[in-house]
Amino acid sequence: MTLDAVIADNLRAVRTRIDAAARRVSRDPGDVTLIAVSKTFPSDHVRAAAAAGQLDFGENKVQEALQKIDETADINVRWHLIGHLQSNKARKAGAPFACIHSIDSVGLLERVDSAAAEAGSTPDVLVQVDLAGEETKFGAPTDAARRIIDAALEAKAVKLAGLMIVPPWNEDQEQTRPWFKRLRELRDQWVAGGIAPNSLRHLSMGMSHDFEAAIEEGSTLVRVGTAIFGKRTYKETNV
Repeated sequence: MTLDAVIADNLRAVRTRIDAAARRVSRDPGDVTLIAVSKTFPSDHVRAAAAAGQLDFGENKVQEALQKIDETADINVRWHLIGHLQSNKARKAGAPFACIHSIDSVGLLERVDSAAAEAGSTPDVLVQVDLAGEETKFGAPTDAARRIIDAALEAKAVKLAGLMIVPPWNEDQEQTRPWFKRLRELRDQWVAGGIAPNSLRHLSMGMSHDFEAAIEEGSTLVRVGTAIFGKRTYKETNV
């Protein structure tokens, strides 16, 4: 099979699983956005997925993303930054992304907001919440996350759109399900406390191995790479 055919088949399979997961909990499948995580894959994979109707793509690193954005400028796709954003890369991230999922400090938010305002862009931002306290993971503890939310509501350019989580790794999605539930409950708590629902409308949670549980617990943005593009070969870089 050609690359285009393989990726198209994989996308159909993932979309079928998204549809089934949503319907199991009486959700509208249309409320779940699939983000095809193209990190480490070349732009021809992005083109193949776009040809199969995929609109949203996710990248972990700014430099790699900028290269692919440039190489695919002639097609209609929407880019999400889903990996940790270093403060020194914030200026480059202010304009090219429709959504930045990994805001984990007030300082980073302010840098991105300043860069977006300067570029005349208004990206959505999500606050990455760390509920597990893992030293190897990024994200803000609950109290800090709330301070980021308050700062984002006062931002000049960026638009607060929700929360994101990367739970402790487990191949069994029933082991990651409780983290998804906790993030949803935290969002609901903050909305009940007065945060506008539209400002926390998105929950970015769920990857190739656990997106069905995430959808059943309320995810609106699932970040799926391996199930679409296959296994990755990583290279050590400093970008």
